[in-house]
Amino acid sequence: MKLPPADSPLGQLMATLPQVGRVEWIGLRPQRGVQMDEVDAATAVTGAGLVGDRYKGGSGKRGVTLIQAEHLPVIAALAGREPMPASLFRRNLVVSGVPLVALKGRRFRVGEVLLEGTDPCDPCSLMEKAIGAGGYNAMRGHGGLCARIVEGGTLRVGDAVAVAVED
Repeated sequence: MKLPPADSPLGQLMATLPQVGRVEWIGLRPQRGVQMDEVDAATAVTGAGLVGDRYKGGSGKRGVTLIQAEHLPVIAALAGREPMPASLFRRNLVVSGVPLVALKGRRFRVGEVLLEGTDPCDPCSLMEKAIGAGGYNAMRGHGGLCARIVEGGTLRVGDAVAVAVED
């Protein structure tokens, strides 16, 4: 996604984020169809993914998946369910306090790791089974963001999430 020029009115609006976010939860998917492993920290490998996650070594555009913490109760409500555990959504990071949609096409830091938002993380058909009837539709528009790892390092629960300052 090409961002508008930074000095344009739309560019200025899109660049304005009132606060820094926070990593609330980290999970790894060791293989397809198994429960996610909740961890306090994970190692991000440049151009690949997270060590211990089944997507490590893929195309790189989906090195890390993120979901908005504030959207989890919305998804539950839209599915007619009580609050659900973060692992059910099969995203690597649950992030609060910063709108993930604003990070698409931007570079941002999660602790020491530099990421670049690449694509929406649309739900797959497995969400229907995981959440229940209507789960796929409940997640539409709330699936989060895929990001590639530009500079690796360690991600930790509690890390800040903020737009990277360009040099």
